[in-house]
Amino acid sequence: MKIPFVDLKAQYNSLLPEMNDAIMNIINNTAFISGESAAEFEHGFSSYLGMKHTIACANGTDSLEILLKSMGIGAGDEVLVPAISWISTAESVTTSGGTPVFVDIDDDLLIDLNLIEQHITSRTKAIIPVHLYGNPVDMNRIMEIAEKYGLFVLEDCAQSHAATIQGKMAGTFGHASSFSFYPGKNLGAYGDAGAMVTNNVEIARIARAIANHGQEGKHNHLLEGRNSRMDGIQAAVLNTKLPHLDKWTAMRIHNAHIYNDLLHSNVIKPREREGFKHVYHLYVIQHENRDELAIQLKEKGVDTAIHYPIPMPFMPCYNRFNHSEIDFPNAAKIAKRILSLPMYAELTQEQIAYVAEHVNAYY
Repeated sequence: MKIPFVDLKAQYNSLLPEMNDAIMNIINNTAFISGESAAEFEHGFSSYLGMKHTIACANGTDSLEILLKSMGIGAGDEVLVPAISWISTAESVTTSGGTPVFVDIDDDLLIDLNLIEQHITSRTKAIIPVHLYGNPVDMNRIMEIAEKYGLFVLEDCAQSHAATIQGKMAGTFGHASSFSFYPGKNLGAYGDAGAMVTNNVEIARIARAIANHGQEGKHNHLLEGRNSRMDGIQAAVLNTKLPHLDKWTAMRIHNAHIYNDLLHSNVIKPREREGFKHVYHLYVIQHENRDELAIQLKEKGVDTAIHYPIPMPFMPCYNRFNHSEIDFPNAAKIAKRILSLPMYAELTQEQIAYVAEHVNAYY
């Protein structure tokens, strides 16, 4: 059996001909940049989250950087980020002019809430909690810390569409939140796309201007911005997909529970905490012989991946901080053990059973 890590074609096939009609409508109307479809998505996504402002943009990395600039983050400012995430979380701080300060992760691979305060200095201006793999951070505690020290909170929701904390959507706790709609996301476009979400009128105003060359109205450039607009086809794709997100989320959670039931104790399975809805953008196990297990699964036709093999503090681009594994012991240990198994809504029980069988067979 051949099992891909993700099967985007299966999702596309489930939406025919609705998806083709949406795309052809954009082409027929030559509405290629922003336009009505992007405005429709902004309204729909705001309604879905229960938030006031959604600003569509070109990608998730831009959304992080633009929001940091909209919060006034710049030279000399420090921003706390988890030691394990996709590099966008940290590089957006640097490209905004600030300095990323790494915090070790807990056993759920999320920023360790018990370590945050010891990293706060007079230069700390913000925290970026990452809802990694679809598993939400305890945002109530994050907001308590932020309020205590007067910090901005920017939620990185690139992997957590539809995740909830005590019934409240991830992305609705902080001063703003960043979303990526890269094709493989739980809500994915057919190319790059992103969004910025906030209830803060001033953050929304500045972010929208920055994303459109600093304009407020045609040729009215109030500041130097950038070109980071969502194109019409990506907006049409997202408008078509958004009504299906809750169904797909339920399917992912169902598939994760099948994995949980079938996998033996020779692996550490992802944990679900009471009151936190994990939406399984990725299904990540831990195994002491991760690399050998991945090779064996590949031989059996099972695609896997590692998210992420090198904690950010140990990457060559951050050598200037002179970090070592002693500084981030949990990230250093867990990064050597993590392995992402195939996970998508259309994954069948037969496929999951096949993957689990060959994971269990490895000792």
